Amino acid sequence: MTSADRSRELAQWVRLERTPGVGNETARKLLGAFGLPQNIFAADVTALREIVPERAALALLAPPPDDMERLIDATLAWASQDGNRILTLADAGYPRALLDIPDPPLMLYAKGRVELLARAALAVVGSRNATAQGVANAEKFSEILSETGLTIVSGQALGIDTAAHHGGLRGQGSTIAVIGTGADIVYPARNRALAHRIAADGCIVSEYALGTPAIAANFPRRNRIISGLARGVLVIEAAARSGSLITARVAAEQGRDVFAIPGSIHSPLSKGCHQLIKQGAKLVESAQDVLEELGHDNLPPPGCPSGPAPEAPPASHLLQAMGFDPVAPDTLAIRCELDIAAVNAQLLALELEGRVELLPGGLVRRLAAP
Repeated sequence: MTSADRSRELAQWVRLERTPGVGNETARKLLGAFGLPQNIFAADVTALREIVPERAALALLAPPPDDMERLIDATLAWASQDGNRILTLADAGYPRALLDIPDPPLMLYAKGRVELLARAALAVVGSRNATAQGVANAEKFSEILSETGLTIVSGQALGIDTAAHHGGLRGQGSTIAVIGTGADIVYPARNRALAHRIAADGCIVSEYALGTPAIAANFPRRNRIISGLARGVLVIEAAARSGSLITARVAAEQGRDVFAIPGSIHSPLSKGCHQLIKQGAKLVESAQDVLEELGHDNLPPPGCPSGPAPEAPPASHLLQAMGFDPVAPDTLAIRCELDIAAVNAQLLALELEGRVELLPGGLVRRLAAP
């Protein structure tokens, strides 16, 4: 197929995807009946009405409006740039894993290493407002699992997603970011540097047309792609009403494994993980737990740590760095990059305020907010 032929075919896919009244499910029905998009647009209204309502049939046969023509031109220009590719359901390179889910995207806009979409992968998701320990766990687990060759899939959100991508980039498996905007938009803006690195060393994927802004309803919908690309989903810190639980539920419906890391019974960010474990998710204490369950043979080399990081990264707030599990003041000093005397002074003030308690052995524990 020549470049010109490919552009004409891709233009028809964009036109089908953007036709008013034709959603993902209807488009797949039309493709099943007529084959490629150009056959749909060449059909008569009587044949189309057997699949779609008359209004949608007439919209399919109408000339593309000016705004659609502009979008088609912009899409073809984007696809012609190095590192950019658009995969349709008819492409041989379309991820086979997504063909198994009930609602595969009509098109995938991919930026970066498209070959990662065909590799064995694990999704790592969790809270945007993660604790320091949750961030450390997400980054370390993702790094170890990526070192074994598993590609880490997440959603490029703040918190656990960001940590998972950073960890995945450090291993041979790298990482895939499934975003809820157009592939030409970076959201959230704070992750611009991370997005550029993923585009260079990993892969960014979106089902949404170029220019699609951050719309709240699009983020839960993209979760089916996060889980669909992966063999399983690992949830690290999730509140009782968390978007990560949507990903876990969809993963179970897709026949994927669901894993969850338990946490303190006092932490609101552990309730979602504990709920998943009660419902049958596999309790995870180390990366090896995930590898053994998946039957992934490339285990971490001897001596490679496979559990949560012993120390969390520095945090701006002592309580955030503490999390909800018992911790030694010396460990807090390391996490916060503070002198131990300063940490002890802050802990005394927090104890007097009833926000932490001293435990046997010199440990301290954060108390739930009154």
